[in-house]
Amino acid sequence: MEGLIGILLLVALMAAGVPVAWSFAAVLAYLTVIYDVNLDTLMLQGFRSLNSVILVALPLFVLTGYLMQHGGIARRLVVFVERLVYGTRGGLGASLVLASGIYGAIAGTATAAVASIGTVMMGPLEQRGYPRGYAAALLGKSSLLGILIPPSITMILFAVVTRQSVAACFAATIGPAILLIGGLILFNRLAVGRLFEELPSQARETVSLGRATWSALPALMIPVIILGGIYGGVFTPTEAAAVAVLAALVVGGLIYRDLTLPDLREGVVRATETTGSIILILLFSFMIGRVLAAERVPQELTETVQAFVSDPFMALILVNAVLVAAGAIMDDISVTVVIAPLFLPLMVASGVEPVHFAAIVACSVVIGANSPPVAPILFMACRIGRAPVHQALLPAILLIAMVGLPVMLVTTLWPALSLTLPRLLGFL
Repeated sequence: MEGLIGILLLVALMAAGVPVAWSFAAVLAYLTVIYDVNLDTLMLQGFRSLNSVILVALPLFVLTGYLMQHGGIARRLVVFVERLVYGTRGGLGASLVLASGIYGAIAGTATAAVASIGTVMMGPLEQRGYPRGYAAALLGKSSLLGILIPPSITMILFAVVTRQSVAACFAATIGPAILLIGGLILFNRLAVGRLFEELPSQARETVSLGRATWSALPALMIPVIILGGIYGGVFTPTEAAAVAVLAALVVGGLIYRDLTLPDLREGVVRATETTGSIILILLFSFMIGRVLAAERVPQELTETVQAFVSDPFMALILVNAVLVAAGAIMDDISVTVVIAPLFLPLMVASGVEPVHFAAIVACSVVIGANSPPVAPILFMACRIGRAPVHQALLPAILLIAMVGLPVMLVTTLWPALSLTLPRLLGFL
């Protein structure tokens, strides 16, 4: 019971606006006092858990995302995708979704996608009749493809805390990502004429599809190299992260010549700050996890749920509901490193593969990051698009209800969607 109170304390502190890392520290302090834990031993165990080669990929992928924001990659990807869907109903909104997906396949984070793609796309969307609130909601949801499409920082964290294969977790989220892309494009197409009218383009197209493709080709080759190298056995996910940094430097600095030395310095500083915050959260979460495991909190939670819910299907639905509710209050890192490991024993007892659970967690994060009251990605999209939050809430809720939740339920109830590819690639 004390362990579950600690988790509730974490949620309450974060809901009250306490910084994430210090919320974790407060919960750790509470647990060490309640369970009379030797803090010296616990610190040693926490630092040993951080001693992982896989975690080296974390700062490298974060740095890749920051470098791409200034490397001219987003602008060329947007032009390329716009030319692909030019003239179709809802084409500009579809180009936003596709560009976010391609960008996410390089950067691995939603924040990089929402900042880079949003800066380029929000102006043209407004000119074509898209309401700013709707455009911000669509941008917020589309940018979260960076969590589902590998390489994903969220999946790296999940693999580390649950001791799963990073490559298997990467492969497990590709199916849900394709489903989400299709759902967003379909929703946007249906929204034209119902929620708003898409105006015809007043600008004369001066860039042919061939020129747009040639210009975007270096950027498009980055995810091909990264994912092809991982799944082809050429290099590990950690080595792929180093290749991604090198590719972003070459493409942005030498080919496009948009990445300057001040941009590089700023990217390194911001990546260092972001990584430091994540590592601190990971350290505290590892220590919290050790205490909870020693006190058998996950096992007790599993036994309690199974005592009230004997049907594995209902257990899945219950965990889905908890993940979505937690994601609406906590950030994606907290859900991934605390809530997910807590429910993993219950999922395994219900017959769910850990890699399948990884895809479920990723889908829940996609919903939670756009759900009030926290909704960090949605608020960021509103800031970039200069859209009032209240105007984006209704479109965001519609996108969650009609796209996000169905994708999560299909992923949950159809294991083959997330397990087929890892099995074909030999990871399971």
